[in-house]
Amino acid sequence: MKKCTKIGIFLLLSGILLLHISAIPAQAKAIGAGAPLYSIAFDGANIWVANSDNNTVTKFNTSDGSLVATYAVSSPWGIAFDGSNIWVTNYGGNTVTKLNASDGSLVGTYITGAGPTGVVFDGANIWVANVCGTVTKLRASDGSLVGTYHVPSPWGIAFDGANIWVTNRESKTVTELSARDGCLVGKYKVGSLPTGIAFDGASIWVANYGSKTVTQLNAADGSSKKKYKVGRGPLGVASGGPYIWVANADGTVTKLRACDGCLLWTYAVGGYPTGVAFDGLNVWVANASGAVTQLRASDGSLLGTYGAVSYSPTGAINGQTSQNNKLSQ
Repeated sequence: MKKCTKIGIFLLLSGILLLHISAIPAQAKAIGAGAPLYSIAFDGANIWVANSDNNTVTKFNTSDGSLVATYAVSSPWGIAFDGSNIWVTNYGGNTVTKLNASDGSLVGTYITGAGPTGVVFDGANIWVANVCGTVTKLRASDGSLVGTYHVPSPWGIAFDGANIWVTNRESKTVTELSARDGCLVGKYKVGSLPTGIAFDGASIWVANYGSKTVTQLNAADGSSKKKYKVGRGPLGVASGGPYIWVANADGTVTKLRACDGCLLWTYAVGGYPTGVAFDGLNVWVANASGAVTQLRASDGSLLGTYGAVSYSPTGAINGQTSQNNKLSQ
């Protein structure tokens, strides 16, 4: 086994593919499978899930998976945490909603571009990928518009500490923008139908829905390191310490070693997984079936399955250590 270089842990949910098929343009239908999809984020204590099919956002306690609360949000899609607030893109409303993370109260709703999907926080601003060809930059403190930048077919979005990275779903590329002024830094080739995107402290990882792969790019210069095979229809990707986690539409989650892309294991979670997040110890997967799956990051054991749409945990199995969800190494 190769020794991994030190990799910073970045809890960024970066532009997971989230869509409600009846409300999206024709060009986006090629990515989805007709099911309601979900995004997921960690706020330091709780997991938040955007439920695209019933206009709500659900908050779970990470310690036991218990439901904390459910909040009404119109056509929720992408979701991100800014240190104090939860930001949810509203695909059908061309807006982004800001909720107080402590109690879910509405702070404000702000105009974006048409069809907002992915959302990310850069330490001072909120960036939103709008499916119809722009990226919106808002001041996080008050939601005021800072700038609008043209990017071809944007979908997922991530921040690397200096720049913003956007997946371009129709052109098999990723665009890099300066977080300071939105200027174009570069555009780089990846796989087919790039969707989710994440930063691990050194590399950018892109889930290529149409290629059954993830692409690893050097964040310093955008050069391609390698592509790695994962499950069918990879949608969401997240960095979790020394590992990369990929949610695949075929009902699985793939665990890769970040230092060399080695496939460590594949776990069955079912329910068309779309979003994935890391809480420092465990991995949480949002499934289009309406459930949220919790896996132990160290060994992938199933810790619990909780209901996001039914508003109550379903089939909770906290403490279970069975490895029967493992498929392959």
